[in-house]
Parts: sequence; structure tokens; C-alpha cells
Amino acid sequence: MGKGLFDLDGKVALVTGGNGGIGLGFAMGIARQGGSLAIWARNEEKNAAAKAKLEAAGAARVETYQVDVSFEDRISDGYDRLMEDFGRIDCVFANSGAAPRCHSVFDMPTAEWHKFLDVALHGAFFTLREGARHMVARAEAGEPGGSLVACGSLSLFQGLPGKQNYAASKAGIAAIIRCLAVEFGKYNIRANVVAPGLIMTPMMGGEKNEKALAEMMGPQIPIQRVGYPEDFEGIGAYLCSDASSFMTGETITIDGGYMVRP
Repeated sequence: MGKGLFDLDGKVALVTGGNGGIGLGFAMGIARQGGSLAIWARNEEKNAAAKAKLEAAGAARVETYQVDVSFEDRISDGYDRLMEDFGRIDCVFANSGAAPRCHSVFDMPTAEWHKFLDVALHGAFFTLREGARHMVARAEAGEPGGSLVACGSLSLFQGLPGKQNYAASKAGIAAIIRCLAVEFGKYNIRANVVAPGLIMTPMMGGEKNEKALAEMMGPQIPIQRVGYPEDFEGIGAYLCSDASSFMTGETITIDGGYMVRP
């Protein structure tokens, strides 16, 4: 049962790509504080497993939906179903994305460039925009407030060879978030970016690869380890709760201090 500063009783959060990795970590933080969750992801089996974990962690309610955010109409339909089920939306975490596959800009087919941006940039934008639309309607009815969150990365600050589509999507959504923060502040709707460092998720290529990365990169990070999805539980609860009501337009790095190392 949620209580205290990060109490999320009565709050409803949408997490795209919330059936695993960082998205599930964010959702777990909300669940542990008693919030309700809508999970959008394409894999029905993983959705069911995530729902069981979130309910066991203390979520007031969890519903999962198979929504492909690369299509604007499916995002709109997804919100229709969400509002039918929950009647409100308080927090949106636009997290859906994929691992970049190319090692050089010359290896990146044009189709791959567009396909990646369809999810990581356009899908995130439409998800945030439609969430904001519902929040504004609620504010105009007399109940202001809401939290829009996008998943960024350290590619906001550093160049990555062959990852131009990935970095472009992250930089683009960070710019969008700043615009949303300015446009919707008058409704007490805030908008922020969470920028993860090296996080061990299924996108890292399996347990063997994760172990090798952890051993190689961990010593280069001031905290002396790589990150894990559970490291996002705290920021998830904070950004969804009223404790973050005066934070907006920010990029929050969760990287173990990687960006400030000497």
C-alpha cells in the first residue's frame, strides 16, 4: 500500500514498453507505491508476466494492452480503451524503443532509419501528445496536474558511431519534452526526460553478453557497477507522484555518475 511522500493512491500511469527492462522498472516503482498501471507492449505473454509482478508488488490495478506505438491510430485507440477502463491518466512514460543495430552510418538502410524513428520518436511524440490531451481536459474540468516522461539516453550528450537513428530519436524527444513543459505548465502538467546510462536489459544480447559488459564497463563508472531496471523504480515513483510537482523541463541522468567522471 502506498503511503507518505510518494503515495500514488488513485493515480493511473501508462508505461509503453512496460513489460520488461527499464519500462518495467519504472512501472514497479509506481506499483510499490499503490498506483494503477496500464502497460502497452506487443508481446501478450510478457504482458501477462509483467502484470503478475506488478500486482504482487502492490499495484492497485494493472491492465495490459497490445499496442504498437509505431501507428498513430493504434495509440489513439489505446487511449480510448485506457480511459474506458480507468477513467483518467495521471502519468505517461513514453519508453517503447529498440536497440540500434548498425555500427556505421553507411550500414544503415534508409528503411531502418524510418522504421526506428516510427517507434522511438514519432510513437513517443503521439503517446505524449494524446496523454497531454486527456490531462488538459481534466485540468479544464477543474482537476489540474499530470506528468509526462520520455526515456532518453546518454546519446543526448555523447556521439555514438552508427547510432544516428537512436541518438536522433532521443534528442528529438528531449526537445519535444521541453516544449511540452512550457506549453502545459499552466495546467500543472510537467514534462521531463529520464536519461539512462548503461543498463542491463534483454536488449543487451543475453546473460553472457551482459556479464562481459558489466565486467568491462562497471569499473569505469563512479558507482563501480552498471545499472539494472530496478534502479528506475525510485525515479518512476517520484515523477509520477506529487513530490515532483515543481520539476519540469529537466533531463535526469540515471547513470551511476558516468557523465561526471573525470
